[in-house]
This record gives sequence, C-alpha cells and structure tokens, in this order.
Amino acid sequence: QVQLVESGGGLVQVGDSLRLSCAASEGTLSSLQVGWFRQAPGTERQFVARITWINDGSTYYSDSVKGRFTISRANDKNTVYLQMNNLKPEDTATYYCAASRAIGFIAREEHFSYWGQGAQVTVSS
Repeated sequence: QVQLVESGGGLVQVGDSLRLSCAASEGTLSSLQVGWFRQAPGTERQFVARITWINDGSTYYSDSVKGRFTISRANDKNTVYLQMNNLKPEDTATYYCAASRAIGFIAREEHFSYWGQGAQVTVSS
C-alpha cells in the first residue's frame, strides 16, 4: 500500500513559480512510476507529467506544460516534485499526485492505482 501526500500549493501571480511535492507517507516510491494530474472546476482530470523510478527516471509532459514544468525525484526523500515556472491563469487547478506499478509508457488516469488528496494551485492575473 502506498499513501501519497501533496504539498506546496497556493495562490500566485501570473509568471510566478511554484513547486509541488509528493511524498509517500506509507510505502515507497521505489520502482513506481509517479505522475501529476490536474483538474479545474467543471473539467475532467488531465495528465500533466510523469516520471519513472527505475533506470534513468525518464519523463513525459503534456504539451500544455512542456518547457514550463519539470518533474523530478529525490530518492533519499522518497519524494517527487513538480516545479512549475511561468504560471498562467489556465494552470489554475487542483493538482494530484499518482503512482503506478505499471511497466512501460503510461499517461492515463486508469493506469495509476495510488492517489493523493490534491493540492490547490491558483494563478491570479
């Protein structure tokens, strides 16, 4: 069993940066793929970024955040981060961390078994 806890959300201005953290309060993120999703009010949850835990920790991003967001991991802290730069109003959403034991390329909600409670990010113009 893996319990995920997000932190680092908040209210920022357009162009600001914010870093979200996803820590495993129970279990370990070792050998799991970890992803970030987001959901704005009235919309479906959408994929943001994903990092593998094995080998080189390869990453994958949605087109909407590519070049602005960076997903990374800290093995010693059992934590995955999402660094968000040059934030835009359309980035406003609840951000969820998710983990999966799947092997291979994944980027869909149904591929992830473990979810955090979400962290609110609001970008004000």
